Amino acid sequence: MDIVCLDLEGVLVPEIWIAFAEATGIAELRRTTRDEPDYDKLMSWRLDMLKRNGLKLADIQKVISGMEPLEGAREFIRDLRERSQLIILSDTFEQFAQPLMRHLGWPTLFCNSLTINGAGEVTGYELRQPNGKKRAVEAFKSMGFTVSAAGDSYNDVAMLQTADRGFFFRPPQAIVGQFPAIPVAQTHRELFSLLFPS
Repeated sequence: MDIVCLDLEGVLVPEIWIAFAEATGIAELRRTTRDEPDYDKLMSWRLDMLKRNGLKLADIQKVISGMEPLEGAREFIRDLRERSQLIILSDTFEQFAQPLMRHLGWPTLFCNSLTINGAGEVTGYELRQPNGKKRAVEAFKSMGFTVSAAGDSYNDVAMLQTADRGFFFRPPQAIVGQFPAIPVAQTHRELFSLLFPS
């Protein structure tokens, strides 16, 4: 039996932190896992930026509520689910995900959690587990599944390398140059063809 594991942001929906940066005018918040391979360093920096600018969870959620999936993502998921099981493995947070999952037809999502204080401030985050994407793929394979995976960022590389077949979706050229063995798709149609070759 086959399973497809997809990253969320950059593959199915726009990058949340980039959308938030545009909404707040804080250009520094545009930095994502496409730029920074150290997730802990990136999140610590983001939390510091939120604190310095007096921004709370509700401010981020307001931006997310207005976001739509990437063009073609809904149709891609619809067609994919006719051929395979789908699991979204994301480093986003459960406090961000609900409106995005609604747009995508409520696929299964494994993600992380934010720590929020009584004032609604984001004070920290809790990973589902270290190297969660890779570990999930390893677990699926140990149960006899054939796993294909797609992502766009540094934090997806271990998942793509661990899967039976891994693909980049619209990655930055700097990442492609570092991992030239991983095939690249630029559209959802191309990605579907890689996942399900005729």
